[in-house]
Amino acid sequence: MNAADRTGPSDANHPRVRIEISYGRRGPDEDIDFDAKILAISAAAELAGMHPQTLRQYDRLGLVEPARTPGGGRRYSARDVSRLREIQRLSQDEGVNLAGIKRIMDLEREVHAIRAEAQAVLEELQRARAQLAELRAVAGPFGRSTDIVLWRGEQ
Repeated sequence: MNAADRTGPSDANHPRVRIEISYGRRGPDEDIDFDAKILAISAAAELAGMHPQTLRQYDRLGLVEPARTPGGGRRYSARDVSRLREIQRLSQDEGVNLAGIKRIMDLEREVHAIRAEAQAVLEELQRARAQLAELRAVAGPFGRSTDIVLWRGEQ
């Protein structure tokens, strides 16, 4: 069990909050799914250090895309929380407005997609080169020749 404590001033307006994250036993090959949409808006807002209304605004603007429960509630992933923190950093530290942040995020998604596509093309090229090397090895000394051979039968 992994537990994280968030403590601050403990009074009627700011109660202490304890957030526990529990992961079931996993095998050595299983990774944690950071894209699992499991956090309610209040939990995601707390982890991102924002007000839930800010998350709703970012959802309306398309800066984050939470999943929806059957009742319409928003569910966020750990990756969404990381994205929210980056939005906050760009806004507060870099002075970028929300339209600029949306454009930056869209361009980052596009770059990521292009890199993935380039990686796939590179892997396909490597497979083709390996196949070509195999064919050359199989052809061996019997490769295609440009020599002309005249054959005469026995006389």
